[in-house]
Amino acid sequence: MQIGIFSKTFPRPTLAGVLDAVAAHGLQHVQFNLDCAGLEPMPDVIDESTCDVIRQALAARGIEMTAISGTFNMIHPDLYQRQIGLQRLRVLAAACKRLGTHVITLCTGTRDPVSMWRRHPDNDSAEAWQEMLASMHVAAEIAAEFNVTMGFEPEVSNVVDSARKGRRLLDTIQSPHLKVVMDGANVFHAGELSNMHAVLDETFDLLGNDIVLAHAKDISQDGEAGHDAAGTG
Repeated sequence: MQIGIFSKTFPRPTLAGVLDAVAAHGLQHVQFNLDCAGLEPMPDVIDESTCDVIRQALAARGIEMTAISGTFNMIHPDLYQRQIGLQRLRVLAAACKRLGTHVITLCTGTRDPVSMWRRHPDNDSAEAWQEMLASMHVAAEIAAEFNVTMGFEPEVSNVVDSARKGRRLLDTIQSPHLKVVMDGANVFHAGELSNMHAVLDETFDLLGNDIVLAHAKDISQDGEAGHDAAGTG
């Protein structure tokens, strides 16, 4: 196992500043976000020259791009927004080889039209599940085309809000290019924190063999409450 960090942890005005901060903490792996290079997180176009600049800047500091953020709202109530997200996901996947990574992180989306990270009661509907599956099928096809891995993260604010739904998703899509980003702090619904060990045991029993990346942070309240830095919750 290798320890890394989100590149966005260090807000700096330049890519060099971000990566210098990562290196200064002795870290050699990042989950990268393109806004650290002055781009939109999911742009319409990624120039080859931009990919080269990013990869060279990482290499100069001995840092590996373990994964790159490709999160968009897979079940946005506006179909156009979902279609744009999938188009941009394809652009990102096409750039992965040149960037030097092969894992793209996803969220499974929410019916909330404003925030990808806010729960909506319609997330539990059969329609939301089917629309998420439709988006994820396309994502898996994109992943196969460009030989990358899509890693979705189960979290309480999204349509896949539990390990059981995560397992159901994997068993439905049945793609070797679809895996799990595990963040234990994000699977506790309101009232479940007191049952922490049982929830985590079930989560790892159901998803452990499909985890491609893990996030480490703490939690002091369950549900959609704020999270804490590792060691402080």
